[in-house]
Amino acid sequence: MAGTATPPILTGQPEPALYNGGILKFGNSDDPDGYRTTETGVFSPAFVVYNLNKTTMYTFSCWVKLEGASNALITARLAPDNTGARCIGTVLARSDCWAFVKGGFVLDWPTQTAVIFFQNADKTPMKITVASGSLQPFTTDQWAMHQQDTIRKRRKRVATIHVADPQGARVVGASVSVQQTAKDFPIGSAIASTILGNQAYQKWFVDRFNAAVFEDELKWYSTEPTSGLLRFDVPDQMLAFVRSHRVMVRGHNIFWENQDATPRWVKNLTSPDDLRAAVNARIQGLMTRYRGEFAHWDVNNEMLHYNFYEQRLGPNASMEFFSVAQDADPLATLFMNEYNVIETCDDPFSTVDTYAAKLRELRAGGAILEGIGLEGHFSRPNIPLMRAILDKLATLGLPIWFTEIDISSKFDAQTQAAYLEQVLREAYAHPAVSGVMLWTALHPSGCYQMCLTDWGLNNLPTGDVVDRLLNEWRTLQAGGQTDAHGAYSFSGFLGEYILTVTYNNRTTQSTFSLSPGDETRHINVQM
Repeated sequence: MAGTATPPILTGQPEPALYNGGILKFGNSDDPDGYRTTETGVFSPAFVVYNLNKTTMYTFSCWVKLEGASNALITARLAPDNTGARCIGTVLARSDCWAFVKGGFVLDWPTQTAVIFFQNADKTPMKITVASGSLQPFTTDQWAMHQQDTIRKRRKRVATIHVADPQGARVVGASVSVQQTAKDFPIGSAIASTILGNQAYQKWFVDRFNAAVFEDELKWYSTEPTSGLLRFDVPDQMLAFVRSHRVMVRGHNIFWENQDATPRWVKNLTSPDDLRAAVNARIQGLMTRYRGEFAHWDVNNEMLHYNFYEQRLGPNASMEFFSVAQDADPLATLFMNEYNVIETCDDPFSTVDTYAAKLRELRAGGAILEGIGLEGHFSRPNIPLMRAILDKLATLGLPIWFTEIDISSKFDAQTQAAYLEQVLREAYAHPAVSGVMLWTALHPSGCYQMCLTDWGLNNLPTGDVVDRLLNEWRTLQAGGQTDAHGAYSFSGFLGEYILTVTYNNRTTQSTFSLSPGDETRHINVQM
């Protein structure tokens, strides 16, 4: 199925093709790996495939090796019926080993002939060798069945309630009721200062979400618009709101490498020493004030696309930021946070391998970096590519969070909703994903790209999707009678529960948790 484990990303020899190559058959008994080579710019090695179907989920993979360059960004592209090429996967390939490409695509229309070919990003001459190619189709039903199977295994757990009397005898026919009171998996949204004093908005939020992130209120341009003028009153109030409702909150962000998002007074600091002093005051002041309050911190936002601080303070600036943040708040999980890693493979600055390489570089330098942040500002989502990228990132062994999910406002409301559902289902079903945040902070004028409601809190189509999925992914209530063994079993979503057992006009109530685990959870109740 589509969840076939991702092999090592780099290896001395190419591993066998996934799915035995799927519909991508080439080579022969004397050439089982099907090696193909090309000079840059030539459509070979190329795989020609026929009669691809609309809406089918196609997963693609192969191994790539270079000659003529030590390393290069290689893009796998699909050209259906010669109508233009699209990226379906990328890899940072090398000359000293084989590198693994994993990607995929969905077509808008059926095609009679399509070509999958490979290009290096900078067009320098080199030889590309490809082996163990695979293209495996899945119907939408097969894809959905795999999602549901993963949810059953990773987001739910079977529990058995055993009811006995004080002498230990089984109680048969006792009425058992369980109700989920809190969810284990964090699903949340960005909020802004507009939630303060707005009781209707606050109730709407806490009725749905168990996680939050502040849209702009913690960013440096908000907390210190001019040097020495610190403004924490708004984030303090927002933090009090989420704390009062037991909502976990992410810290976003300490620094942002984008010059346009840097306070003007900071940009005007011409001396590296003055900039370093300002940076140290920022991180120490922020982390000391909020020590222990934020579960996560996005330490240096979007460092794959921008380099304001690293350009001025040196290439080790990010490493230093992570080190100081870890010392200041050792209980917080520190994250990279980046866009266009999961949304597309057309951005050469933020491919999945580029992200992984930067993360490894920071950790090798001593950074305590324990979280993978994927923003998720989607246009039209490519779900097979999304899964492939998550599979590759999962090999890093770190929790993956979607930190800013939305769908571009260029789509109409119904299309936004359809795409949002695709993204949320894929994110929730992937076993390496630990949490999901929507970038839907509500303002009178709307939201960044996508709202869930209008200003009057009336659901938009995207809000209907979120409400439906939140209900689908919780155990609203389960119940029945104990069997001949005095037991009642059910499968519930991970989280906190209230258990009520009634027998012969006697009722007992208790609480229990369903935490991740493969074994059945056993709860004993004495009547």
